Amino acid sequence: MEEDKKPPQFHEMELDDRILKAIAKLGWAAPTKVQQKAIPLLLDGRNVLIRARTGCGKTGAFAVPLVQNIINIKKASPVQSIKSLILAPTKELCHQIYQNVLQLTIKCSRDVCCIDISQQPDGAAQHPLLIEKPDIIVSTPSRVLHHLREKHIKLRNSLELLVIDEADLLFSFGYEQDLKQLLTFLPSTFQGTLACATYTDDVVKLKNLILPNAVILNLKEPDLAPVTQLSHYVRHAEEEEKAVTLLVLLKLQLIKGKTITFVNRVDRCYKLKLFLEQFGIKTCILNSELPASSRCHAISQFNENVYEIIIASDEKALEQVSKGEIINKKGVKRDFESGVSRGIDFQCVSNVINFDFPLDIPCYIHRAGRTARGNNKGTVLSFVNVSEQKLMRAVERYLKNNLSQGADVLKPFLFDISKLEGFRYRTRDAWCAVTRLAIKQARLKEIKKEILNSDKLKGYFEENPQDLQSLRHDKPLSTVKIQPHLADVPDYNIPAALSSIAEVRTVTKKQKKPQPTKVKVEDDDSEVKTEKKKKRKKKHKPLSRAERKFKGNQKDPLMSMEFAGFNKRRKTEESV
Repeated sequence: MEEDKKPPQFHEMELDDRILKAIAKLGWAAPTKVQQKAIPLLLDGRNVLIRARTGCGKTGAFAVPLVQNIINIKKASPVQSIKSLILAPTKELCHQIYQNVLQLTIKCSRDVCCIDISQQPDGAAQHPLLIEKPDIIVSTPSRVLHHLREKHIKLRNSLELLVIDEADLLFSFGYEQDLKQLLTFLPSTFQGTLACATYTDDVVKLKNLILPNAVILNLKEPDLAPVTQLSHYVRHAEEEEKAVTLLVLLKLQLIKGKTITFVNRVDRCYKLKLFLEQFGIKTCILNSELPASSRCHAISQFNENVYEIIIASDEKALEQVSKGEIINKKGVKRDFESGVSRGIDFQCVSNVINFDFPLDIPCYIHRAGRTARGNNKGTVLSFVNVSEQKLMRAVERYLKNNLSQGADVLKPFLFDISKLEGFRYRTRDAWCAVTRLAIKQARLKEIKKEILNSDKLKGYFEENPQDLQSLRHDKPLSTVKIQPHLADVPDYNIPAALSSIAEVRTVTKKQKKPQPTKVKVEDDDSEVKTEKKKKRKKKHKPLSRAERKFKGNQKDPLMSMEFAGFNKRRKTEESV
């Protein structure tokens, strides 16, 4: 038998030198398995459906050949036109893809131009950018369809490359009709790429609609990282026990590294933040009610290690979709193009905590996929109450069949709650203090604050870094009365078994500057100096109404004139 060929490296794929320099700057030492298979096929001009688990490098698998193909096209025809369209279901994912393309084109930015039109709600503000006809447009289907209808862009005669990322989520986000209408504006022939984490019926439907003759690149690997890389734990707990366990893990820093905590609703997001805020634990919030620019900015700061803990809401049900908004039963408008558990590359996340258990198996896969990306290790801890037992058993069966061939994957999280009575009574008071009114006020306050964090202010803060603290997303909301003693953990509350490994998360307080000691100097002028200081320290008594009127008249030259009389005039004449 012939020896298996070694997988190709980046420098063996006939890539432009400028792309190779950008790849080296990103620190990609070697292509991943999906990149080794997909890049040669796409460079050869084939239509490809890429199905691979989350966190294995799918974005690089379609972005690298995309940039290379545009360079080749412009060498043959230097006419400036829109040559490529990248579609994604959420604004956060569009922003991430846009940043990745910018990183790959950093050495050839004059030849390859890319813009992201998913963020701006006003199409007129993006019209000047589209007039320049960028080579690559990144957008959600609804935004690019809006510009096509308004005739801001034309793709029928220029588009040659189409990429759809997270194709398994596109229809579930309500884009089926938008995508069908979008195809009527596209040319009949183009090279297409579909990328997805799970091969569902929606993916098959989308493939038949756009790329019926595509090559299916289905890597034989599970949807998640292997159990040697990603550990799964479950803890059966009701509401109060969930809060106690989470508080102990974060306050005593029993879990290390960056953490993402998922809940199922926006109000739960704020309740958990206000609860942890009372114990001096700073967190950042991500949900569909916040502006898209604020969500993307918070994700980028989290990746830059500005924050350690994110609380994200993963709303599954989209009740009514209208012009990019969701209107729930309470009439609150949310951005249906929002999603942080789907496809977002949160870098170096060590832990994912499901405070509320996911509503289905794909939701669990996408949440767990935020950690153990690449070759990094990670942990998923899920809290399960009585009503969530059925969902947990379905996830457990799926993980057994796909990850461990029948062995148990969801391990019990052993945690003796009986030894944490000191935390329990504190938790009960703090949890009950977060009322519905406090949550409502916190939501309004957070939204107002994030709207102020606009792009113009970001530019100002970049020029004035000393004021950057006002742009942080983990500030306390302060709609619940803060009791200072809750932030400190007495030694007697820490169990003996945890005393050796527990590190209490301290709250940084503003320290007063030490005042220099004054040395008394005995000289002749010391008494004069002390008198002057006493005069300065004297507080002025408030003037009465008549005194204020008299002083006002004195300042007026007409009102302050005085008649000295004839006697005074005679005396002055005699003196002369």
